[in-house]
Amino acid sequence: MVIKRSARREPFSREKLEKGIQQAVRKRPIPQPQIESIVTEIEEQAMIEARANHELSSVRLGDMVLDRLYELDRVAYIRFASVYRNFANVDEFIREIKTLSQAKGSDQSTDKPSE
Repeated sequence: MVIKRSARREPFSREKLEKGIQQAVRKRPIPQPQIESIVTEIEEQAMIEARANHELSSVRLGDMVLDRLYELDRVAYIRFASVYRNFANVDEFIREIKTLSQAKGSDQSTDKPSE
């Protein structure tokens, strides 16, 4: 089960997870097998983390997606973060982009997917 921010619980949905990632990588040069691999990795990690009490917070699940997208494609990361963190204005986008630029020495992977 996934515990939503509203405290509502719903079954984990691989399809919903994949749809969210697909939206983030839309029109980016990310091959479908790579997306499916990420979805599988997140699903497996979520199942391991939820094993004890059969629940996982949607916040933790979103963080797992952000971690993968950060390494994969920074544009997809920003897209996902804007929805996940509910950016309300342009300043929040700018702040996140500045954080990205400073993080990890800005390793220039913003425009290219990782190999």
